[in-house]
Amino acid sequence: MKPKKVCPRCSLNKIYEIRRGKWRCAKCKYEWIPRRLPLYLSEKEWIELLRWFIHGLSGRCISDETGLNRRRVHRALNIVRTAMSKDLPEVFSGTIEVDETYIGGQWKNKRKKQRKIKAKRGRGTLKTPVFGILCRGGKVWAQVVPDVEARTLMPLIDKRVKRGSIICSDTWKSYTGIAAKGYIHRLVEHNKGDYVNAQGNHINGLEGFWGYLKRKLASKGGIRKERLPLYLAEYVWRYNHRNFAHKQKLNKLLKLLYKQ
Repeated sequence: MKPKKVCPRCSLNKIYEIRRGKWRCAKCKYEWIPRRLPLYLSEKEWIELLRWFIHGLSGRCISDETGLNRRRVHRALNIVRTAMSKDLPEVFSGTIEVDETYIGGQWKNKRKKQRKIKAKRGRGTLKTPVFGILCRGGKVWAQVVPDVEARTLMPLIDKRVKRGSIICSDTWKSYTGIAAKGYIHRLVEHNKGDYVNAQGNHINGLEGFWGYLKRKLASKGGIRKERLPLYLAEYVWRYNHRNFAHKQKLNKLLKLLYKQ
């Protein structure tokens, strides 16, 4: 997928190349440097790498399939995940689910000195908190957060969800002020074993995404904490484009890389 030779100012397709890699429009004489893939790999290498990446292969397997150096592959995948993190869904509206989860692996797999500390599940754990927003029948957005207090979560909801939308959540205290912000708030009382109430309110869509995310991360055999935002961006992107054909995903990723 090469950059199109179309003038960004007048949309004429009669373009010619001039000095230092620039292009010039024959009509309005506008000059610009075309967007290209990161110079780290050739275009052919990028396409081959992305094909295997879309299939879910690890960096090591991609290196074996493409013949590229393993370090180059891992560096290229970080560039791809960074591009994915910039492909954010628009402001959500309609029926929305909000929830938080904790990422950090099973306690039995921790180091010995960490296992000496008493384990705690859910809120208050030493794992990394992640907050998510899902639009029913649409896309999901998720982000690593420093904590799950109202001062952290409410600004994210206010930024990502259109006023007047229906927001479903559990009874965590940080969601108490949602209705006062101009939203319709529906509660699901998990502590009473209520996962789908009589009105049909639930957060099962987002719970399903959390399960998908944790299974994918577990298959990696553990990742560094500082790289979690990049892997989170990858699986959010994959979930949001789950109905795309392979070629559509490839073209979408190439467009994101041209913008890098």
